[in-house]
Amino acid sequence: MEMHSDTSKPTSSSDATSGTPATHAPSGRRRARGFGLPLPGRPGPLNAITDVAGVRVGQTTLAMPEQGILTGVTALLPRPPEALLEPIWAGAFSMNGNGEMTGVHWIHEAGWFTGPITLTNTLSLGIAHHATARWMCRTFGPVIGEDLWVLPVVAETYDGYLNDISGFHVTEAHVQAAIDGAKGGPVAEGSVGGGAGMICYEYKGGTGTASRIATTPTGDFTVGALVQANHGVRPWLTICGRRLGDTLTDSLLWSRERGSIIVVLATDAPLLPTQMQRLAKRAAIGIGRGGTPSGNNSGDIFLAFTTANSPGRLPEPPRLTLEALSNDDLDPLFLAAVESVEEAVLKAMLAADPVTGKHGRHVAALDGARVAELVG
Repeated sequence: MEMHSDTSKPTSSSDATSGTPATHAPSGRRRARGFGLPLPGRPGPLNAITDVAGVRVGQTTLAMPEQGILTGVTALLPRPPEALLEPIWAGAFSMNGNGEMTGVHWIHEAGWFTGPITLTNTLSLGIAHHATARWMCRTFGPVIGEDLWVLPVVAETYDGYLNDISGFHVTEAHVQAAIDGAKGGPVAEGSVGGGAGMICYEYKGGTGTASRIATTPTGDFTVGALVQANHGVRPWLTICGRRLGDTLTDSLLWSRERGSIIVVLATDAPLLPTQMQRLAKRAAIGIGRGGTPSGNNSGDIFLAFTTANSPGRLPEPPRLTLEALSNDDLDPLFLAAVESVEEAVLKAMLAADPVTGKHGRHVAALDGARVAELVG
């Protein structure tokens, strides 16, 4: 079985042009802005969630499509590994609950979580949870299991159309490899990590990321999004405000929604947990800009966290002091979240290659040049 970590697929020579990280992948493949699409907002230098200082991403991809295996795991570290026992202030929101994200009950209750976030396929959620807990125990030693415990955040989308999902091919070693391999810098997109077998608007989907710089009265802050995009049907597809689903009618797969999307938002802005939940809700508008109404069969679940306001390593100190922006100044962050989610979904599709997976099922890839022509 081919297993690789955080790499971009080779591209054709027509795509291999020079550009900035915001417009081109490390391989030279054009991203959405590389096609000249009129996307709003000011991205960070990498146009990725790793523009938020300290955030790292690692991915393990299992790719043997001729045997029906196309899956993996994505790990997102909100802090450096040695600091992951420090509470990370967060908020979560379920737009449609036909899916799973573990750990959110404590986030709703206390406003924080610890450890890596992992994304994988639906039936591998359990092994990802187990492996992340074991990673925390290995990293922090005997302190875990005495006075402290861990409630890992693990989320899933369903890749069973292309992947032999009931074969349980993701192992504990794969999850821990993604966590151990997490790093800053450019993030591979498309059919990688947990997004390897995912489908979006009936085109090949997967992992996507984007970022925005939000200007507030107290300074500039970064908002970054990472998505595992596996949602939507073609007639809904809207790009840069143009409804293209009725024009792009090639390689249709089904007549009704049968997927999901997980969104993780990161920021360096100092926010309260209630404000983080408000930020997480804006991911719904971001995916809505792509056309989805959040269908009944789609698990659309969102998490937002901030790297600010670390209270230090657990246990919590007797008194917590948090700095926060005024609610009146959150609009630039809300807009940054919406714009970064919208672009991250598009980038997930544009980075993906066509694939033939389980049972010889073929899924086409979105043609960026054709999109650019239609958007005009």
